Amino acid sequence: MFKRRTPEAPANPPQVVKPGGKGRPTPKRSEAEKRRRQPITAPATGKEAYKRRRAQLATERAKARQGMAKGEEKHLLKRDRGPVRRLARDYVDARRTVGSYLMYAMFVIVLLSMLPVPTARLLVLLAPPVLLLVVFGEGLLLSHGIKKLAAERFPGEDAKGVGMYAAMRAMQIRRLRVPNPQVRIGEKEKV
Repeated sequence: MFKRRTPEAPANPPQVVKPGGKGRPTPKRSEAEKRRRQPITAPATGKEAYKRRRAQLATERAKARQGMAKGEEKHLLKRDRGPVRRLARDYVDARRTVGSYLMYAMFVIVLLSMLPVPTARLLVLLAPPVLLLVVFGEGLLLSHGIKKLAAERFPGEDAKGVGMYAAMRAMQIRRLRVPNPQVRIGEKEKV
């Protein structure tokens, strides 16, 4: 009798879509929980649990290996992380270096040492020290160049050890470098 009368709400109220809204009503809690639930299948034995865990770890390692090969920052080792190290990798990978062919040259020298020709034996005696001096000199030049470039491009970043990092990468065979080279030979650095 003394109650206020409110006008009845229409049966189907018009839906107002906010800009940036999701455009649908929020689901009930029970519906959301039903969607989230998955059947829990506990392993029957410890052996089965061990196999499942090993399989899970293997897939995680494979994913990390692929990410590392692509150069994804979250999968890289600590020594490879950061913009300065990426610059060093691109700096080295954009060049042909004597160091990357060192292993091939040493293999040829070993083959030449098996020949009974005196000239080949003399070459075998002189070539390794000369090659090592060339690779060492090249490493020094690369180290100096990358330190200078890193100081210009990233003045606030820590560039400690970047010269040695670049020199060691330059001595690796290009196909075996990890993370894989992201630039072609002759291309400019991406960073």
